[in-house]
Amino acid sequence: MSRWGKCDFKQLEQLNKRLEQLSSVDFDAFCRQAANEIAARLLAKVKKRTPVGVAPKFDEPLTTKVRGENYMTQITNKNGEKVFRKRKGKSYTMLTRSGAIREKYWSGYTGGTLRDAWTILPIEKHGDEYLVTVVNNTEYASYVEYGHRQTPGRYVPALGKRLKASWVKGRFMLTISTQELEVQAPALLEKKLYLFLKEVF
Repeated sequence: MSRWGKCDFKQLEQLNKRLEQLSSVDFDAFCRQAANEIAARLLAKVKKRTPVGVAPKFDEPLTTKVRGENYMTQITNKNGEKVFRKRKGKSYTMLTRSGAIREKYWSGYTGGTLRDAWTILPIEKHGDEYLVTVVNNTEYASYVEYGHRQTPGRYVPALGKRLKASWVKGRFMLTISTQELEVQAPALLEKKLYLFLKEVF
């Protein structure tokens, strides 16, 4: 009869233990964490691309000084005689047309409403896929994203002038950011999975 020889199974037993550890790990939590990281990156890219509104600059000054008419007053001097003296009218600071527009429409305006409105909805799982949703509930967000029509020649009181272009180009903040992240996501997930498996093996 032949002898089988000696065999060391320690490394195979260690591999078996590691595989048992790997099977006990919660992959759903790992996938949700990865999806949250991708959503955070998308949100950062979108916010960076979102334009912030700026109050318009007006060509003319916002205020002007107005002086009242000069007038004559009757006073009594030291000798008791009544004398007429010429007086200057009072000086007032008044708003110009541009100043009135700025005060009515733009006072206290800081901008950034569209940028601050971006939010991430909770991660959803549909079958084997995890759905990341980034939304902006501002009513004019889609017009800034994709562009919009306008009537040339229409007077806009808040701007104090008439519109010139018939089409305003979109900024495509979300579209471009999503396309960029779709290219970067496989490398990000591969790195995250490598670090995750490195802990086990």
